[in-house]
Amino acid sequence: MGIEKLHLEDALEDSPQTRSLLSVFEKDAIALKKYTVGLHNCCQRIMKAQNELCAATQSLSQHLRDFEIQKFPLESDDSVLSSTLKQFSSYLDDVSSIQQVLSAQFSETMMYPLSRFLQADLEEITTLCEMFQIASNEHDSAMSRYMRLHKRKDSERQKSEYNEELYLMRKKFHQTSLHYYSSLNALQYKRKCSLLEPVMGYLHAQRAFFQMGQDAVGKKEIEDFLNNISTSVQGVQQDLQTETKKTVEHIDTLEKQSAHMYHAEPMVDMPYIPPNTSLTQKAGYLYLRRGKHLHMPGPIGKQLIATKWERCFFFTVGGNLMSQSRDEVVATNTRLAGSLVLDLNEPGVLAEPHESDDRRFVFQVISPKSKRNTVLQAENERDKDEWICTLNNIVRESGYIKGKSPQVKERTSSSSSLTKQGSGSISPDQASLSSSEARINPFDQSANEVLDTLDSAIDTATYVESFVVRFLGSMEVTTDRGDKLVHETMRQIMAARAIHNVFKMTESRLVVSSECMRLIDPSTNTVRTQFALADISFWAAHPENTRLFAFITRTKPPGANQSTFSCHVFECNISAEEICQAIGTATKLAFQALMQRKLPPGVGKEKKAHEKVQQVKTREKNLLMQNIQQLEDAPEGEEGNLHNLPLSPDGKYLVLTATDELDDLIESGDLAQPMEKLTVESMQLPISGDLDNVDVEPESEA
Repeated sequence: MGIEKLHLEDALEDSPQTRSLLSVFEKDAIALKKYTVGLHNCCQRIMKAQNELCAATQSLSQHLRDFEIQKFPLESDDSVLSSTLKQFSSYLDDVSSIQQVLSAQFSETMMYPLSRFLQADLEEITTLCEMFQIASNEHDSAMSRYMRLHKRKDSERQKSEYNEELYLMRKKFHQTSLHYYSSLNALQYKRKCSLLEPVMGYLHAQRAFFQMGQDAVGKKEIEDFLNNISTSVQGVQQDLQTETKKTVEHIDTLEKQSAHMYHAEPMVDMPYIPPNTSLTQKAGYLYLRRGKHLHMPGPIGKQLIATKWERCFFFTVGGNLMSQSRDEVVATNTRLAGSLVLDLNEPGVLAEPHESDDRRFVFQVISPKSKRNTVLQAENERDKDEWICTLNNIVRESGYIKGKSPQVKERTSSSSSLTKQGSGSISPDQASLSSSEARINPFDQSANEVLDTLDSAIDTATYVESFVVRFLGSMEVTTDRGDKLVHETMRQIMAARAIHNVFKMTESRLVVSSECMRLIDPSTNTVRTQFALADISFWAAHPENTRLFAFITRTKPPGANQSTFSCHVFECNISAEEICQAIGTATKLAFQALMQRKLPPGVGKEKKAHEKVQQVKTREKNLLMQNIQQLEDAPEGEEGNLHNLPLSPDGKYLVLTATDELDDLIESGDLAQPMEKLTVESMQLPISGDLDNVDVEPESEA
């Protein structure tokens, strides 16, 4: 049976299929190391435990039998190695009765080959595995930086530096992969030697130094068996040497043949290789653009706010464009794993170059039927042209007649000045910060959901303020309040808009009333969205940029046990503090009205009447003090000044206040019966008499 090997030609491509096969070899190496460590422990036990030699030998014999039940991915159930080890275990059962051992012979013939296999070979596999992972990560990072180069903004020097960096990382990755793969291949040969040599040495030591065990291990069949195994091991070692020599030559050849592939973009001095325009099948890595859309209010609809380029392995099969992530094949353990990107048999499918704003070698696949454009990026111009030709060739073979390519509307954004970043709040509440990258937008309204702004709730509101605002973005948050939370949300939204070049803002009219808050489209005078004041949990302004403010709303989806919280950020033309004060006033009035409605019937009416009584008493006290002051200031003998004061109809009393207001309260029923009855006489003073003896008491309690 031939030995399974990794194909060194696939090391540079590093396809998911190669990674899947590599994972099988890695699992085999881990299982082999685990088994070898156990074998080493058994042999070491024999070395240290002379008085327990019988038990240690029996344990070794049992461990050799366990090789048959070990699940090595690359070892067949009927392998020669398994049957050979099983035969060894039967001989070790006879040797278990011998109690003497020579430690030096054991160390030389049993422990040394096994320790060398563990420390030199298996540890080398572990080290190469770590170096392979590091080289793979460095190559991916260099590739990502190279692919992010701007075709206009970045200088040629920077492009050359990134290209050279990618060359070094790819070369390092290729060399590391080749050595790693060859070591894993060599391990399949070494296992036959390293697992058999210590056991063979153990038996040789037993025959040489245990005369008492001559009857047990000195049989002719054992000698023939050992000779056959020695010959087999020598043959395997010769095969290993031959394979090692071929591998070295093959590695040198592959490195020379792959030199032109290390640069993603061919250098100027390299020969020009034209693209193959007749391909009908192609596979390789491409970058796929994935975009996040932000729902904008009113007719704006969806607007692209974030893009992410993801490196995937693409291939064509059965008229379909498929994609795989690097770990997808490993997870499914099949070469046919993949996700459908696009059905190329659909009518009207077309692959064509695409002018991306910030990336080179970009092309798109248009599907009018599914109304989606798949934007992809290749490594270089030749790879891009081959992909376009291959996809169009597959579409052409599907039998559909292509017409004109459908028009694709590109998303554009109008430029506008971004405001300065910062944060602020009115409330002193603090909360722990926890952010989420999921963008949401509660201001998305379809064209059919148009509300009349002249709503009765606004018309009857006791407090109404209107402001012109511009919506910047919304983000889901974890808590319902906190200055730091609002500040960080403002920072993240402003940073996201700046990074993704989103400058367009939707202007609305924010109506703050004691009933609700509304965003109104100023052009059509229709309501875009409405917030109940009870759902607004927190609001804050920016201390540095006075034109920014935000508020947090709570929403409980149907069927959900917990509410979700969203923070909405706006820009205004006036001070954001004024809008926050307006929101605070509106919520305060709404809360007072709610508390008033919850009072029992008549309680509120009587309370207002008592407040009015207190106001009347306060005015009476002030009037009394003024009249007394006028009497004290009047000169003696000038009684004519008394005519300037209010007198009763009979002229005997000084009227301090009118009782019409109290009489009106009592007659209307608002004040059922005051605790202190107020009469006209109680509000009058005699004109003659000693004013110094008149006591002016403070207002009585009702």
